[in-house]
Amino acid sequence: MPKTKAQKILFSVLMSFVMVYGMEVYNSAILHRGLTNALFLLPMGEVLILMAVVMGLETFIGGPLARRLAFGLIDPSKDRPIAVILAIQIMTVCIMCPIMSLVATIAFKGGLDPQAAAIWVQTVAINFPMALCWQLFIAGPLVRRIVGYSLSPHTNKKML
Repeated sequence: MPKTKAQKILFSVLMSFVMVYGMEVYNSAILHRGLTNALFLLPMGEVLILMAVVMGLETFIGGPLARRLAFGLIDPSKDRPIAVILAIQIMTVCIMCPIMSLVATIAFKGGLDPQAAAIWVQTVAINFPMALCWQLFIAGPLVRRIVGYSLSPHTNKKML
């Protein structure tokens, strides 16, 4: 887990990039009715803007609320570090997926038209399973590996 301000910033930037990029490729594949090699480059135009949105929303809303909810389920001083990480990851997706689906609904799917609520609910339903799997199995482990976080709460040594 990030300990210093610099680690938190690096972790946030990398996690935002991996999540935004993965979800943008996923949504592009849905929009184009299948994944092609070209779709891996398509989201690059929107990634930086969406990263800034994700980082701001996660910093001020998603992160604090996710930790509060996670720590209502588990005790970080008593539970295993992996349980703490998984609880935070799951709660973060539970909060950020609906928020970012609302952003996508407004920005990319017709704005605030009369069908916006239905479009938002559908967007959450389509994105949530992928966001959760992407976070738990790809983004979380990848970013922790890149940054070198150990699962031990008592050490900040790099993972092997």
